[in-house]
Amino acid sequence: MTDKPHHQTVERIGIDESGKGDYFGPLVIAAVFVDAATQGELTLMKVRDSKKISDGRILDMAPDIRMICPHSIIAIGPQRYNELYAKIRNLNRLLAWGHAKALETLLDKVSCRRAISDQFGDERLILDALQEKGRTIVLEQRHKAESDLAVAAASILARAEFLLRLKRLSDEIGTTLPKGASPAVELAGRMIVKKHGEERLGLVAKLHFKTTQAVLGNTD
Repeated sequence: MTDKPHHQTVERIGIDESGKGDYFGPLVIAAVFVDAATQGELTLMKVRDSKKISDGRILDMAPDIRMICPHSIIAIGPQRYNELYAKIRNLNRLLAWGHAKALETLLDKVSCRRAISDQFGDERLILDALQEKGRTIVLEQRHKAESDLAVAAASILARAEFLLRLKRLSDEIGTTLPKGASPAVELAGRMIVKKHGEERLGLVAKLHFKTTQAVLGNTD
């Protein structure tokens, strides 16, 4: 850890997203505020990058993190995601919009000068979105940001919310919606189109993925 021991540098907001590479389900962005006290608690809880933790464990840990850390979670469901994507036409801009929204929501609850997120493109996009709201914050974009405790905590909250919402969508549509973008995902997509018709796909899936062509190309 590169964290310096003196207190004013410990306070930070970590931001991370989940669902970006998943055809089904929402895009979720979480922001988590960490200070010296919660830093110790998160360490004891063995918080680390959600990609290294099982789904079951993520769902167990998330309520505890939500309890001890001020946070905000922005979930963009598939339908809204598709509308936004049709307007914005660029995933990085969409992500930046979501990051700014999560930050802005959390900054209503805490005051903090510094935020850390993963490298995903143009940080100006986030800063500009915040500037319109008259907020100034130093945004650090790091390669492998999940090694930071605040970002790792955000990754767990984002993933937990993603998993819960994917499950809810699966229940609503009566078909298990797998994670990722795999042959199993394409098969589930084809089942949905067969059962409910094409327009139903846009309520559960991110339509700009190449998977959509695979799903619709093979429905005959």
